[in-house]
Amino acid sequence: MINGVQKNLFPAAVASSSSIKPADVQKSFANFLKDAIQQVNDQQIQADKLTDKLVKGENVDLHQVMIASQKASISLQLTVEIRNKVIEAYQEMMRMQV
Repeated sequence: MINGVQKNLFPAAVASSSSIKPADVQKSFANFLKDAIQQVNDQQIQADKLTDKLVKGENVDLHQVMIASQKASISLQLTVEIRNKVIEAYQEMMRMQV
């Protein structure tokens, strides 16, 4: 499982696991976060578009609008909770005595 995550997050680093450079890991992780946040944003935009179509009376099923809205909401809640955990972990590390 860890190798699968490593392949997804750091595909360039998997080829030579013994020579992983911090800069490469940083870049890969930054790209992963950027893509994840972009996906959350895309879900929000899709839910807004479907809601606008429903309000305008266009041919959109109500259940599609509700599913898209819930997906966007859950994705945003997950993103906020992950951010909170990262901040909490950072604060905990800053409190450690060296």
